[in-house]
Amino acid sequence: MQYRRLGRAGVRVSTIALGSWLTYGSSVAEEAAIQCIHKAYELGINFFDTANAYNRGAAEKVVGGALRDYSRDSFVLATKVYFPMGEGPNDRGLSRKHIMEQCHASLRRLGTDYIDLYQCHRYDTETSLEEVLRALDDLVTQGKALYVGVSEWSAVQIDDAVYTARELNLDRIASNQPVYNMLQRYIERDVLPLCEREGIGQVVFSPLSQGILTGKYKPGQQPQQGTRAADPEAGSFMQDLMNDKVLTAVQNLQTLAQQNGYTLSQMALAWVLRKQIVSAASGLSSPEIRMG
Repeated sequence: MQYRRLGRAGVRVSTIALGSWLTYGSSVAEEAAIQCIHKAYELGINFFDTANAYNRGAAEKVVGGALRDYSRDSFVLATKVYFPMGEGPNDRGLSRKHIMEQCHASLRRLGTDYIDLYQCHRYDTETSLEEVLRALDDLVTQGKALYVGVSEWSAVQIDDAVYTARELNLDRIASNQPVYNMLQRYIERDVLPLCEREGIGQVVFSPLSQGILTGKYKPGQQPQQGTRAADPEAGSFMQDLMNDKVLTAVQNLQTLAQQNGYTLSQMALAWVLRKQIVSAASGLSSPEIRMG
């Protein structure tokens, strides 16, 4: 396993991270999820990413429980805050109240004293950026979070956060977590150049485009039962790309990969990781995995 610094931060993370979106605590049984985490750790993965909103805290409990078998200083644990965790008016967003309360709740669910990377899951247009950054800075000062990051923020939003943190002498943003793969490349235009200039690492999710870049979905065929695309909830995130034009192109990519002695998954991951500022995060539903 190779390791890279998280942008300009000193911490080093495995180039492949294990994510838990739409899987742990939901579609993947707890025992299988634990086996996936243990297998990933054995393969040298030290970066585990989850979020409070993944099945309303269930994923954090599974991830935290599985990682208790290992020394806390041997892995980097990331989680997020923003999406609703209840029905109350303050049970969502990035207010100081919600950030502080959800950080404490995540710590309890994860069974740990600190979070290595605490991320704003989305941008909150209803809360001032200064309030958000001051709350995150306080968590770092208190030792409850070691680094802070964002997810799916635009280049303008990240730039504003960098400027505001610098002006107020607050802890800087260490990472951004956007979707990025061969089929979804919007960050190349503005986000990547800005983050490269500011030393903000990219912890990208869906490097295999929800499994489309494995080649298992064929043009003109319905997804097989048991796959992510066949699941009503998970499949809803894939509809824009589940068409014959895209799937035919993916089959061509698979042929190209095989001609060069690789699987399509290996080629897709290598493509994402070609930029040194990127560390890919992916989810697994089976412990029977092979890292190439």
